[in-house]
Amino acid sequence: MTSTSHTVTPIRSLALATLAACCVASAAHAAGYPERPVTLIVPFPPAGTTDLIARHVAQALEKELGQTIVVENRAGAGGNVGMGALARAKADGYTIGLGTVGTQTINQFLYKDMPFDPQKDFLPIALAGTTPNVIAVNAKSDIKSLKDLIAKAKAAKDKPLSYASPGVGSSVHLTGAYLEDAAGISMLHVPFKGVSGSMPALIGGQVDILMDNLPSTLSQVKDGKNVRGIAVTGAQRDPSVPDIPTVAESGLPGFDVSAWFALYAPAGTPPGAMETLTAAAKKVLASDDLKQKLQQTSTRPGTLFGNDLVAFEKKERERWSKLINDKHIQSK
Repeated sequence: MTSTSHTVTPIRSLALATLAACCVASAAHAAGYPERPVTLIVPFPPAGTTDLIARHVAQALEKELGQTIVVENRAGAGGNVGMGALARAKADGYTIGLGTVGTQTINQFLYKDMPFDPQKDFLPIALAGTTPNVIAVNAKSDIKSLKDLIAKAKAAKDKPLSYASPGVGSSVHLTGAYLEDAAGISMLHVPFKGVSGSMPALIGGQVDILMDNLPSTLSQVKDGKNVRGIAVTGAQRDPSVPDIPTVAESGLPGFDVSAWFALYAPAGTPPGAMETLTAAAKKVLASDDLKQKLQQTSTRPGTLFGNDLVAFEKKERERWSKLINDKHIQSK
């Protein structure tokens, strides 16, 4: 019998030692994630609904992860600028983003040159929350209800009623288009760059109707001096404005439209980091503290994670792509 001996050369020994050290360092890094602040990209301006929700979620995640969450607003192109930046970010778990119904399921059917692929460039962490949109009029308007609005829209053939939204192709704009289809009416869409422009236009009488995410207009609607909410677009009345009926109970059964917001990481983010982020999101979204803060902005905490969120997005894309194609809506 011939025995074979294996000689470990100094160079091979050094290589094995280096590899072992790298594996240990990698394991230690994964176990210690996060070891430094995490950036949360918000693809819309400060003070809007997306920003408000992002900051509440960031504060909750900070406590759970034991690290600072730096909120970075990168607005533009209906959220495409910010989510494009997220898609290009280093996939190490230290940059995440808050996508929306617009960035993840609508924009791809409106913009010819998308800076990202919402189905391939991100890993879903959690549905952070959902909120209804609100249909509001000037407090002095003779429109007291959704039935009044529909009747007046049908009668105003020469000069259609105008409604303001945060922009062409926004989920709020599409809510208006959805309402037109459901009610058999035609209105004039007037886009603005957020509620900071649309609200003064409503109060000043430049537009007849305002449609927006409820959190952005909640203070004005609750105050009632200048603005009257006539309907919310969700399936149920919102606890923050219980006296405002839903569109469904105002004469359009089955009408249910909500804006939604979800956390994502760049594709390729390590599994360990994703597991940590998802576990943290599940815990904080189920906490009473975050629930109370989100409810103050008329937002319901999300309950979808990972593949369940992917399946939800698919259904949303089918819904909005059909409406966009049927109504021939295009971005400008």
